[in-house]
Amino acid sequence: MSRCELTGKSPVVKNLVSHSNIKTKSISMPNVQVKRLFSKALNQYVRLQVAASAIRDMEHMGGFDVFLLNQKANLLSPRATKVKARILRKIKSKKAPAKKTATKSAAKKG
Repeated sequence: MSRCELTGKSPVVKNLVSHSNIKTKSISMPNVQVKRLFSKALNQYVRLQVAASAIRDMEHMGGFDVFLLNQKANLLSPRATKVKARILRKIKSKKAPAKKTATKSAAKKG
């Protein structure tokens, strides 16, 4: 049973109802693909099982990093959660030196 690691989409059990109202159980599977997604923050590829609808949503939002950072933690798989943590650490480490230089230049002016 496949499950999207970014959106949590999983198979759904549903009833097919005929004209005579006979109900037949069926399973609707999400379109999950194994994809290599490029993370600009990490500057490397990440391999995840992703639904086709999630790929379209990523393109609409502006990329893998933006989509992953805006996604709720309870929907993400453990692997995706680790990637999100790595991206957050990388972003924080890039921002930290920039703040220090800004405070030094402000101190020189004042």
